[in-house]
Parts: sequence; C-alpha cells; structure tokens
Amino acid sequence: MPAGGKPTVRSRTLGTALKRHREAAGLDQSHGAEAIMKSVAKVSRMENGQTSASALEVRTLLDLYGVQDAEERDRLMEWARKSNQRGWWVDYPESGRYGYADHISLESDATYIRAWGPMLIPGLLQTPDYTEAVIAIGPRITTPERMAELVKLRQERQRRIEEGGAHFAAIIWEPAVTALTCGRDVRSDQLERLLEAGQRQNVIVQLLPAEANMAAGMSGAFVAFSFAGEANVEAVSLENPANTNFVESPADLALYVNVFDQLRSAALSPDETAQRIRQILEDSKQRGKRKREA
Repeated sequence: MPAGGKPTVRSRTLGTALKRHREAAGLDQSHGAEAIMKSVAKVSRMENGQTSASALEVRTLLDLYGVQDAEERDRLMEWARKSNQRGWWVDYPESGRYGYADHISLESDATYIRAWGPMLIPGLLQTPDYTEAVIAIGPRITTPERMAELVKLRQERQRRIEEGGAHFAAIIWEPAVTALTCGRDVRSDQLERLLEAGQRQNVIVQLLPAEANMAAGMSGAFVAFSFAGEANVEAVSLENPANTNFVESPADLALYVNVFDQLRSAALSPDETAQRIRQILEDSKQRGKRKREA
C-alpha cells in the first residue's frame, strides 16, 4: 500500500500515467503483469493507486509500453522511489487533516503550480502575520500552539517556491488585496511580500481588476499542479473549511485549465500588477498618515 495505508494523490497520478501509456501501446493488464512477473490484480491495483509500484517495475513497464521520453521516464520513476518515503510534513500534526498531506505532497512534486485567489492571498505568498489573521477568523477553534504550528507549516511549504524548486503563477482578485481588514502593518507587509515575490524569476503575480467580477465569479479558489510541461495539469486542489478535495479526471482538469487561462487573459500584466500594488501601498500609507494627523 502507499504510505499511510490508502491511495494518495501521488500514487493515483502515477497509476493513471502507467495506465495511459499501456493503453497507448495497445496492451492489456496481462501484458504488464507478465513483464513484471506479478498478477493482473497487482497491475490493476497499481493503476488505481491502491498499491505502490517500485522504480524497477515502473522502468520495466515503460520499456514494455515503448515510452522513450527521458523526462517522462525519470519523472515516473522518481515518483515510484518517493511513494513510501516519509514526507517532511508528517512531523506536523496539522498535516493529518483530510487531504492536506496530499496537497503538500503535490506541492513537493510539482514543477508548475497555479493558484487562483478570489478572496484571500494564496497560501504560498502569505506572510506569517497574514496567515495568522486568516486562521484567526476561520471556523476552527485555534489554540496558540496550533496557530504557531499552522503558520510554521505554511512557511515551510513556501520554501520550495523561494528556492526556485517550482514555477508559481498566482492570480488574485483585486478586492482580496484592497479590502484587507487586518492591521495596517500586516497589510503593508503582505503587499510588500507580493511585490517581492513578483520579482522572482520563477514567480508570476497578477491582479484581476475589481470590475472583472464576471470573470472572478467563474470559480472559487483552486490550485492546479503540473509535473512536466506547464500545460499538462494533472491535479487540482480545492480547499474548504472541512477538508481538501482533488480533481483528477481529464475532462474536469481541462475545465480548470480553461478557467485559469481566462482569468490570466482578463488580469493585469505582472508589471501593471506591481504598479497597482505600489499604488495601493501608497494610498494606505497616506490614509494612515491622515489618521495620525487628525
């Protein structure tokens, strides 16, 4: 079984890829079973993500299926090697919330991450103080200890982006930036973080103008993950107050790709976004100054 005793997003995605390559080769599961000297049931469980595939089994199957692309082979074999590894996030009890560990696992594996934030700044761009403010208004009872753990966990997740381990594109609806209700210092620090992030080579930050409310209403917040080319979205994460759910069917994934592309087309360019954020910062400073002088 995959780590944790149940199918994970990683194991399911690996299994889906193996099934896709098998079908493209015009072979059935019995051919795969014969190649790795296992039962047909074992191949079926591997393709469903219900059991782990070793790197050797994956390599053998890819050879059988005629997969020559070196990047694809390396990617799938690396997933097989990682399938039973203990992720760094398991040290945090909060990662045990349903679906959250899978979300972090996807972040750890992804080469491209795209986030749409209609109401909140995406988590990978949040400052610690902003994260704390968001958690404080949430529906869960949060002790100081749990708050500290959640903030630290989010900071650890951000390291992959900060170290250039993945490309990250975020589209944020402008009201999520202009209507920040946290303290002035928290708001200013968060806006500065957005400007700083937008200067990274691997990060794109775009604001969707406030008046683009029709586009903003197409979808709630989501995060899309790609593990090879940018266009090849293989999982979408949807978070709600109770848990984290995932979209994995090709037809549904295509819908989210289309939504993100439409949002990106309607959004300000990265340069226009930076200019707009600087203006919001300046307006905020001027309001604070007038309050102090009043």
